[in-house]
Amino acid sequence: MSTQEALALPSPAPSNTVVINARCSLRIQADQRVIVVAGLPVHHYCAEDEVAEAYATVFLVESGFAQQSDVARAFARSVRTIRRYQARYASGGMAALGREQGWRPGRRRISGKRLRSIEMLKSQGMSNRAIAHRLGVTEKAIRKLVGPSKAAESAQLVLPAIATEAGKPAASGVPSAAPSGEDGDRATESAQETVTAPEAVNDDERVPMSLDRDASDRTLDRQLALYGLLDDAAPLFCEGSSVPGAGVLLALPCLIASGLFEISRKLYGEIGPAFYGLRTTLLTLLLMALLRIKRPEQLKEKDPAAFGRLLGLDRAPEVKTLRRRLTRLAARHCAEQLGAELARRRVDQRGHLMGFLYIDGHVRAYHGQRVVSSNAYVARRHLAMPACTDYWINDSSSDPLLVITGEVDAALSKAMPRLLREVREVVGERRVTIVFDRGGWSPKLFAAMIKDGFDVLT
Repeated sequence: MSTQEALALPSPAPSNTVVINARCSLRIQADQRVIVVAGLPVHHYCAEDEVAEAYATVFLVESGFAQQSDVARAFARSVRTIRRYQARYASGGMAALGREQGWRPGRRRISGKRLRSIEMLKSQGMSNRAIAHRLGVTEKAIRKLVGPSKAAESAQLVLPAIATEAGKPAASGVPSAAPSGEDGDRATESAQETVTAPEAVNDDERVPMSLDRDASDRTLDRQLALYGLLDDAAPLFCEGSSVPGAGVLLALPCLIASGLFEISRKLYGEIGPAFYGLRTTLLTLLLMALLRIKRPEQLKEKDPAAFGRLLGLDRAPEVKTLRRRLTRLAARHCAEQLGAELARRRVDQRGHLMGFLYIDGHVRAYHGQRVVSSNAYVARRHLAMPACTDYWINDSSSDPLLVITGEVDAALSKAMPRLLREVREVVGERRVTIVFDRGGWSPKLFAAMIKDGFDVLT
C-alpha cells in the first residue's frame, strides 16, 4: 500500500527576511544584507555601508524589480527619499550617494545678506520681535542666531573696495568697475552715497548710482546686491525702437508727483539688500496695472527682458520674487496708513476739488482663501458668489480719493458712518457735500451727517 506524499506548502517568511514584493526580499544575517530576486541573490552589502544600501534601493527601482513605495516600506524610508537617491545616482553615480545627510558642514543656515540685515537692526536696538516683523519672518528664526552681535560686524555697511583714498589701490575681494581718474573719483563718491545708512538718506527721493554702463547687462549691480551692498537697482535706459508698452512711461511724472515713492519709503523703509528693492517693486506693480496685468502670475506670459526695459533694468522680476516682496510688505500692515497719507497729499495738492465728494459701492468677486459666510450678487457675472464691497470716494473731477473695503454685501447706509470718519480725517474741518445714490437713503443718517458738518446731496 503506497503512502500519500506530503505536499510542500509555502512556509511563512522567516523573521530575518523582509518581503519587498512577490519576487523580491531582503535577507538579514548579522551585519550582512542580501537582496534576493526570484530566489537568486543579486546584491549584498554590510549594514554599516549606507552608500551600498542607498544603491540597493536605486537598483531595485531602476531595474524594474520593485516600485518606489515597496522599496521605501521595506527599507524604512520615505518615497521622497527614494526619489532623491535616484536623482543623486543619475547625476553623480555612487559618489553622489555618499553625501552626508542633514545640513552640509560649513554652510550658513542664514544667508549672508540676511545675517547682515539682522545684525544692522540689532545694532540699532531693535528687539527680535521687531526684527522678525520687519523682515517678514518668525521670531523663532531670529532667535536661532547664536551669539551676540559684534560691534564691528553690525556697523553700517559701506563699499570697502570703492571707498578708498586717492592714489591707493582698491581692496581685493569686492568687485569694482569704476573707471580710474577723475571719473572714477566721482563714481566712488556716488557709490558711497548710494550705500549709506537709512538714517542718512534725505527725505527727497533720489536715484541711486549704478556701476554698470550697459543697460542690458547689470552684472555688477547684481553682485553688489548679492553681497548686501545695494538696496535697490538704479534705472538705466538705452536707445531703442518699437519698444512694446513704452507709453506707460508717460505716467511716471504723475506717479512721482503723487508722492507714492516718498511716502512708501517713510512707512516701509527698505525691504533689505536686494536688486529689486522697494522702489522697483512698487514701480513694477504700477506699470502692471497700466498694462492691464491683473495678477503677478500673468508676468509669465510677458517677455522679462522687454518688461525690464520699461523698468530701466535688464529684466523684470520673476513671479516668485515679486510675491516674496509683496509678502514682506504685507507683513508691515501699513496699507491703510499708506492710503491715508496719499489721500492727505491729494487734499493738499487739490483742495479746491474737495467741496463735493462722490461715494458709491462696487461689488468685487472674492477669490481669496478665507471662507466668506454670505454671497453677493455680482452684476458683471449675473450670479451670486462670494464677494466683497469696495466703496470709492471720488473728488469733483471724478478722480479717486479713497478706496475702502467694507463688510460683505453691506448696505451703503450702514457703511456711511465709517466712510465719513475716514473722510473727516483726510479733509479736516472743511465743509464737504457728500453725493451718493439711493443706497444711502436714511433720514436718520441725513440728520447725523448734517450734525457732523456734512451737506447731503442724493
